[in-house]
Amino acid sequence: MQTLKLVAVSAGLSVPSSTRLLADRLTESVRNRLAEQATDDGFEVEVTVVELRELAVPIANHLVTGFPAPALGEAIEAVTEADGLIAVTPVFAASYSGLFKSFFDLIEPDALTGKPVLIAATGGTARHSLVLEHAMRPLFAHLRALVVPTAVYAASEDWGGTGDALTDTLPNRIGRAGGELAELMVTASARTARRTADPLAELRFT
Repeated sequence: MQTLKLVAVSAGLSVPSSTRLLADRLTESVRNRLAEQATDDGFEVEVTVVELRELAVPIANHLVTGFPAPALGEAIEAVTEADGLIAVTPVFAASYSGLFKSFFDLIEPDALTGKPVLIAATGGTARHSLVLEHAMRPLFAHLRALVVPTAVYAASEDWGGTGDALTDTLPNRIGRAGGELAELMVTASARTARRTADPLAELRFT
């Protein structure tokens, strides 16, 4: 049975946190869709959640010293070795949080190249939903990650809301985004398996 590593990064600051709740809902959606897409051999999904709130001081220290504390080093390693990444931030001043950005500033420039990523954010009102397109998507494009088409924003009214013809409900958006990430993870995994079995396969012409 093949193991796929799914990592969720949550930049929520409060306890409990709507940001962590959204990260958990997205993680569950991806796991469910991977179960549906399982081949005859199936997939075993290994989930890791990185709570940036717990790493705030090590992140600050790393920025000025260049050396990560053990817990931060493990978090960075989990993110860079993931088969799929879920990145969720609260909206501060119409953008991602400083803690969120500081963590991803510590990731090596090429470490996320081609990695499937689902971006999501939480905020008090729907007015901040464009943070997904004007801040988060460009950030991960710069890191050369493969960002899924559906990004998920959850305003306060979305929790339990009915949605409308354009926005749909939050559960439906979570389901759609989770399916897209699961599909990319399976595709990337299959491509890696082919490359491992035959390193020259992608260089041959038919």
